[in-house]
Amino acid sequence: MKLATFSHRGLVRTGIAVGGRMIDVAATGMPADMLSLLQLGEDGVRRLRGLAEDGAAPSLAMSEVRLEAPIRRPPKYLAIALNYAEHISETQMAKPEFPKFFNKQSTCIAGPHDPIHMPRVSSKLDYEGELGVVIGRRCRHVPRARAHEVVAGYLVCNDVTVRDWQAKSETFTLGKSFDTHGPIGPWIVTPEEVGDPHNLEFRTFVGGEQRQHSNTRYMLFTIWEQIEVLSTAFTLEVGDIIATGTCAGVGVKMTPRGYLKVGQTCRVEIEGIGAIENPVIDEPADMALI
Repeated sequence: MKLATFSHRGLVRTGIAVGGRMIDVAATGMPADMLSLLQLGEDGVRRLRGLAEDGAAPSLAMSEVRLEAPIRRPPKYLAIALNYAEHISETQMAKPEFPKFFNKQSTCIAGPHDPIHMPRVSSKLDYEGELGVVIGRRCRHVPRARAHEVVAGYLVCNDVTVRDWQAKSETFTLGKSFDTHGPIGPWIVTPEEVGDPHNLEFRTFVGGEQRQHSNTRYMLFTIWEQIEVLSTAFTLEVGDIIATGTCAGVGVKMTPRGYLKVGQTCRVEIEGIGAIENPVIDEPADMALI
């Protein structure tokens, strides 16, 4: 299933994308918020499958709705650095012996077609196409052999980064967390539809030019290893997102630099999941508090 958050006539709701239509899950009495929907667990998944299969639930044409970020405010947005060998090579950094995690503040979240803001304080705006994992069960100390049991599904992530601000902080948090710099979507695809998450082609395009291309089979630390390590340190919660790393081809390592520019569009697509495509615009003046 493709579990979506969409807006229609000013209301934001949950849905299931089937063919060219969006089943209005909230209209059937189920939660209108994705976090609440995921918290229904296996019983909720069974009910959703029933809605997707019986064809009787209220639905809208996809052309009538706007896709929003599937999870508008995840409890945690976690990410891993240096998880593809070619990306490590282009950065000229040492291969990590232990996964290098950082976090993006959840206020960075943007929808699959929302604009990415060029910050007022920097023009060193970069992209990182990645596979995202959504946690579906509150869990701790998950062994890698059982890590698949806690996954609700997968989505596309663009780990947008302000490179000079990333360098200002060893934790990466500042440069990774600017508002609008966490586009995700276009929906959450449940595991049975994705199949093997470690064999998915993914690509990033800037202005129609392919910048990145790899396959998730080349991760150094698998999704299951990442979940094992993270859940050893702290509780993973329903709706947490884990961005599983980017491959070679980031803008900062191109000659000349391939940073994003205002007026360009950045597209990230992943086999079996879909694509997000976000225009780059100047940060609006009304973003200021004072």
